[in-house]
Amino acid sequence: MKIIGFNFTKIQAERKKPAKGELKIDTNLKIDNIEKETIDIAGDILKFSYSYEIKYNPEFAEVFFKGEILIVPDNIKQVMKDWKKKMIKDEIRIPLFNYIMAKCNLKALQIEEDLGLPVHIPMPRFSQQPAQKSGSANYAG
Repeated sequence: MKIIGFNFTKIQAERKKPAKGELKIDTNLKIDNIEKETIDIAGDILKFSYSYEIKYNPEFAEVFFKGEILIVPDNIKQVMKDWKKKMIKDEIRIPLFNYIMAKCNLKALQIEEDLGLPVHIPMPRFSQQPAQKSGSANYAG
């Protein structure tokens, strides 16, 4: 499978009210539709329409993305046959979801910063290690 295109068709973000109490952040990624298309540079391809939602509960904020990703799968007929049953095999679904999440999460982090929202994914953090008993100093270099 080759990914040959990715774009957003809708980006929506809203901070609804001040945060009170504990926030719960839920994310949801889904494939809304798959269509077969033909383009000059690649021939037959599949266009996956997706939506990705980040909800801050209770009713604090929401970040929402819709878009399309174009792929050239190994077997277009099988993917379309599976889609009639609303199924996508793991060898397509997992790399597709990873790609969509990477693109959306990067954009969401920027939006969250702009709106003053807490980030929806854990960020790496440094922490101080307990002092070592040996006489050597900590060295980073």
